[in-house]
Formats: sequence, structure tokens, C-alpha cells
Amino acid sequence: MSARLFFHVISVEARRRMSYRVDFWLTALVSFATQLGVVYFVWTSLFAESGKTTMGGYTLDGMLLYYVAVLLVGKLVRGVEFDNHVSQDIYEGGLNRYLVFPTSYFLFKYAQNLGALLPALMQLALFGVWFLFVLDLPPDVQLTPLTVAMGLVSVAVANLLYFVMLFPLRCVAFWADNVWSLVVALRFTSGILGGFLIPLSVFPEWSRAILAWLPFRFLFDFPVNVTLGKIPAGEWALGLGLALAWAGVMALIGRVVWRRGELQYSGIGI
Repeated sequence: MSARLFFHVISVEARRRMSYRVDFWLTALVSFATQLGVVYFVWTSLFAESGKTTMGGYTLDGMLLYYVAVLLVGKLVRGVEFDNHVSQDIYEGGLNRYLVFPTSYFLFKYAQNLGALLPALMQLALFGVWFLFVLDLPPDVQLTPLTVAMGLVSVAVANLLYFVMLFPLRCVAFWADNVWSLVVALRFTSGILGGFLIPLSVFPEWSRAILAWLPFRFLFDFPVNVTLGKIPAGEWALGLGLALAWAGVMALIGRVVWRRGELQYSGIGI
């Protein structure tokens, strides 16, 4: 796939996502406010009932800052997970036109995924800057231009990792009538084990040692803590390498599943 076509697909998808601007911003604001409201009341109650000033190494302000960051980062990492383009193409026979294109179907879909992220990147910038003026930064948070740059690289790798984890699940559509439940299962598992629902520092120490080697950590907990300056540059580089290794493994699995599915694809849809 040529670079020109790749970036053209990104541009087209970004403009399509912004076609209904009022709906886009209204949905983003309501969703973000609702999620953050639930987080605020839950953790405020937990801190009040426990009588503790810190949990998992976070003060109440630090915990709220973590969730603000993870909610914004999560939109970039998960992207368009419930837009079942792959399975829909298989079910409706739309995959036919891609098979005759002189380009990679995987790269075409990945370019669409990146295009859908550009509006979410705008939300990250606007909401993130606004909350920096509202929340007090804890002393252990070292938010600098360098950590923000390292965080953005981590988010890009996390998005790639999540995409290649989703791809083989969507390719199950070659054999199954509905793959939506598999996507939901991945969302729930990654949310628990990746630090989206609960910070990993709250987990028991023995489980954190295991989670450190699994791919889920690099989806949410890792990019957020890198951005907040809690992970030094050396550990960041090692973590990035491990995340890319997992992405390579998942991409290989996706390629095998895709090849097997292609052999029995009839081209008439389901």
C-alpha cells in the first residue's frame, strides 16, 4: 500500500467522522462527564470510608487525575472497536472489492482506524488542557513536554496493539454469525487487566508481577503513567519493546486466521 493512499484513507475517514459535529461533541461531552462523575463519587466514597489518604500509591487528586487521563487515552487506544467493518465486509460480501484491490486489506482498515482517531485526538487536547487547570497536580506527577511526547508514542503503540488484538477476533466472522460478543469480552478483559477500570497499582503485588508481562498493561496503565512522568525513560523503552513484540505476535495470529478464512470465503456474503 502506497504512503499516498494510506494517508488519503486517513483523511477521508477523519472527515467522515466529523460530518455531524454537534452529535460528535455532544456525545463526547455527555459520555465523558457521566464516566468521570461515576469515578468521582465511587473513589471519594472509598477514600472516605477507608480513612486512608492514599490507595495504590495515589491520593484522591492523583486517582482522579489518573482516571481523567485514562478516559481520554482510552478513546485513542480503543478507536472504533465496535465498528465491525471486517465482520460486516465478510457477512455482506463487501470483502470482494478489497480482494481485487492492489493493496493490503489489513493496512486499509488500519488507515481507517487511524483516521477515526483524529477527532478523538482533538478531544484529548481540549479536555486534557482544561482539566490541568481544574485539578491540582500531585507532587509525584512530573508532566513535561518530554513525558507528553513519550506518552503519545505509547498511545500510538497501544492503539496498534489493540487493533491487532481485535483483528483475529473479527476474522472469526468467516466461521461464526456474530463476533460482537468476542469484542465485548476483549473490552472487558483489557479494561480489568489493562488498568482502565482499576489502576494496576491497586492489585496485589504477586498479580502485578504477572500483569507486567501481559499485553493488557500496555493498553492503558502504561501510556497513562508514562504521560504523568511515573515511568523513567529506560523502563519506557523496555516496555515499548515488549508491547511491540506482543503486537507482532498478535499480527501473526491475525494473519494465520485471515489466511484460513480466505480459503473458505465464498464471496456472496451470509
